[in-house]
Amino acid sequence: MVIYGVYIVSKSGGLIFNHDHNIPKVETEKVFSFPIDLTLEYDPKKVSVAFGQKDGINVGHILTSINGVAVNGNTTEEGNDVKELIENEGNYPLTLKFSRPKMTTNEKIFLASMFYPLFAIASQLSPEPKSSGIEVLEADTFKLHCFQTLTGVKFMTVAETTQTGMDVFLRKIYELYSDYVLKNPFYSLEMPIRCELFDANLQGLLEQIEKTGITNI
Repeated sequence: MVIYGVYIVSKSGGLIFNHDHNIPKVETEKVFSFPIDLTLEYDPKKVSVAFGQKDGINVGHILTSINGVAVNGNTTEEGNDVKELIENEGNYPLTLKFSRPKMTTNEKIFLASMFYPLFAIASQLSPEPKSSGIEVLEADTFKLHCFQTLTGVKFMTVAETTQTGMDVFLRKIYELYSDYVLKNPFYSLEMPIRCELFDANLQGLLEQIEKTGITNI
């Protein structure tokens, strides 16, 4: 069982903390003949799949190597232009490796801001008064668990669908937040959390869960 990450969202919907814990690296390498049956987008910082998917290569995946040579932006480590290599029939067959890109901080901030109104809508749609909003959001490959405090701060974790005891885990994180963050006289509720003691104790909690299980924390 795996916990992928932890997120804390402020009362106003801003992402104030995130921690990537055990996100699997997804890579796919394939030999292509000319022309390749994927549509690529050539951005100055990356080459990504814009259309088409096959054999584990999906839209949004980025090109990381050509014939074993790493790709940085639009060029290889040897200084060759990626677009020229791929569009030149004489270079084929080519072995291209693609990987799922790591989510950027800006993307995480955007997702947190999207979850905030969804949580509010869920509370309003509930037939019962004083709904707690979204507590579990389940997909086919993960579950998002959410715990909202009385002050409106949301603690969220993304884990495998089989991971149990996430409600206990989120309350343990809240205890760490109360002990190491809220007791700081210079901290404001809307500020990003930058606290080494909180980071260290959260990492220790995650490692303890991996070793002993959620029921022993």
